[in-house]
Amino acid sequence: MEFFNQSITVLQTLVVAIGAGLGVWGVVNLMEGYGNDNPGAKSQGMKQLMSGGGVILIGTQLIPLLSGLFG
Repeated sequence: MEFFNQSITVLQTLVVAIGAGLGVWGVVNLMEGYGNDNPGAKSQGMKQLMSGGGVILIGTQLIPLLSGLFG
C-alpha cells in the first residue's frame, strides 16, 4: 500500500509540474503577443495560461483522491 501512496505523490508532482510548465509557456506567449501587438498570440497565451492552471488544479485536488479509492 505504501508503494501505491508514493506513486500517487509522484503522479501529483508530475501533473503539477506539467501544468506549471504550460502556464509559464502561456505567460511567455501572452507577453510576446502584447509586445508584438499580435491578438492571435495573446489569445493563445491566455488559453495556455488558463489550461495550465486547470492542470495544476487537477493535480492538487483530484489526484490525491485516488489514494482513497483503494484503502
